[in-house]
Amino acid sequence: MTIKRLSRPEAAELARRCLQPGRRVIPGKHFRDELESEGLTLSDALHVLKNGRIYDEPEQDIKTGDWKYRIEGKEVDGRTLKIVFCFKDFGGVDTAYLITVFAGR
Repeated sequence: MTIKRLSRPEAAELARRCLQPGRRVIPGKHFRDELESEGLTLSDALHVLKNGRIYDEPEQDIKTGDWKYRIEGKEVDGRTLKIVFCFKDFGGVDTAYLITVFAGR
């Protein structure tokens, strides 16, 4: 089920709620592959999900209809990370699905 478009602050708040017990964060295969190729850990990404900001408006995926958000922040060692994610509804459970990640300078 497609989740309605959220404002940037709403999406950041929901992403943080997905980190709480009883909710989920699912790292997709492409995300996991990119995480490894960037030499990052899931902990690095979760730190950015918890503390980062969403600067750009969401974009709708033309294939799935999902609204994609990009959260940006610094991982623990100070490197800038950008994570592209969307929200999924799995039986009423708030779930953030991590699509990809890339590191900045």
